[in-house]
Amino acid sequence: MTIFLILLLACAALLAALGFAFASFSMGIRPQTLEEARAWQADHYDLSWYDALEKTDYTVTAGDGYVLHAQRLACPSPAGKLVIISHGYTDNRYGALKYARIYLDLGFDVIVYDLRGHGENEPTFCTYSLRESGDLNAIIADSRARWPQARVLGLHGESLGAATSVAVLKYAPPVDFAVADCGFSEIESVLAGGLKRMHVPAWMTRVASLCAKLRYGCSYDDMRPIDSLKNSDVPILFIHGENDDFIPPSHSQAMHAAAGGCSECRLIPGAGHAASVLTAPDAYRTYVEAFLKKLNL
Repeated sequence: MTIFLILLLACAALLAALGFAFASFSMGIRPQTLEEARAWQADHYDLSWYDALEKTDYTVTAGDGYVLHAQRLACPSPAGKLVIISHGYTDNRYGALKYARIYLDLGFDVIVYDLRGHGENEPTFCTYSLRESGDLNAIIADSRARWPQARVLGLHGESLGAATSVAVLKYAPPVDFAVADCGFSEIESVLAGGLKRMHVPAWMTRVASLCAKLRYGCSYDDMRPIDSLKNSDVPILFIHGENDDFIPPSHSQAMHAAAGGCSECRLIPGAGHAASVLTAPDAYRTYVEAFLKKLNL
């Protein structure tokens, strides 16, 4: 009996150690530098238009005092419209540039920023849209106060940025539309898929979720952007690569079905994760432009 108890305790200790290790790994951020992100963008498309723009760097302080670094890209032919673009996990504001040109051509001034724990911001852990959505809400409020003449304010996000752009809707922010590209509806199944690819039982996510709650104060169960759609009527365009095997298209389809307001879901054939705009740039632009035209924006 004593040996059995010792073995049981040893297994429990090992399980807890693995749970805390995975929680730490999944919520840790290994961010790119600004230089690395810019170099990646420059390798994939021309950035000369960005260099030629008038740009304003500034900071926004979130509700908990965390400082976010942002940049406003001035449209050469402004039409009184703003869009805030949120990048993906480990990226930074340079990762938002591949979408900025679409909006600049439509008369939007563009705001790009570093999500919490990314870019120039202070290091911290990722909460997969929980704290990040509060940060975006602060940027929305700051944008409305800083540029009160803007008659339209929209959101566009990629992956984590897309999930954040959906999750912020729980605050009922004063925004006119959102475009969510390859976002997750909830994070647990995405992490479980990652474990499966590493040949680790998916149920380990439940252990890691409990460990995340103990270490970081939030569990994977709390990280569900789809729940923010219940009482929102903000029009949303969901875009997803058909070949995305990291965050499957079913996440966007589920959020499209849950959306309370005007909603569309467009799948891009042949596109993997966060690659839709590079795989089919013309179709991507057409979908965004048509959606905004439909909304008379």
